[in-house]
Amino acid sequence: MTGQPGLRRFLQPPAETSGASPENPGATPAATVPAGPGRPAAPSYGAPAPGPASGQPEETCELCAVPVGPVHGHVADLERSTLSCACRACYLLFTDPGAGRGRYRAVPERYLRDASRPLNATEWAELDVPVGLAFFLRSSRRAQVCGFYPSPAGVTECTLDLEAWARLGRVHPLLLAAEDDVEAVLVSRTDADVECFLVPVDVCYELAGRMRLLWQGFDGGAEARQSIAEFLDSVRARARELAVEP
Repeated sequence: MTGQPGLRRFLQPPAETSGASPENPGATPAATVPAGPGRPAAPSYGAPAPGPASGQPEETCELCAVPVGPVHGHVADLERSTLSCACRACYLLFTDPGAGRGRYRAVPERYLRDASRPLNATEWAELDVPVGLAFFLRSSRRAQVCGFYPSPAGVTECTLDLEAWARLGRVHPLLLAAEDDVEAVLVSRTDADVECFLVPVDVCYELAGRMRLLWQGFDGGAEARQSIAEFLDSVRARARELAVEP
């Protein structure tokens, strides 16, 4: 396959993009996490990726090279910290955590929320995250939860107060429910409220791809803001309530 394979081709930086976020000029884009967006609203399995641009090859499975449609699953390579587009057969092969000696993991398809125990603004402030839209995942390689946020420079890692995260997790079980490496907790903070979702990790990079491709100026511009709003609407529509343990 020629060119940028699968998801990663959508995270090539625009020519005018610098390495800093307008909200955090000194931040450095993260290099230890998967690169590439999916799409959040798949009618069947996986996440549909956008069709290839003119002149680019059709989408194929990056594991066996068979053609895949716009709706397909993704597999995380935990050693290389990348996401790969996968056909259904390859996706199912790696749904078992022990498959591939633990190197490859199929990205789950679940979306969850916990409306009965919402995160409030005071609790969100305890994490001291410098932006209002971020996601958090537990890295098995680093044996800790890592915080990231999408920016015009790509996915940027932020310092996370791990003690505060653990403390909030005891009150908000959704924060601790994500599978290591392949699911993330997505938090959106606005003036109105704080929304918290458990999502497949590939949709977090879809969000990063939207910002990187559409962001203009300091505030992003109307097109970027509309795209982010549509993304969050899609996540809300797919999210189901976290099961409450007796």
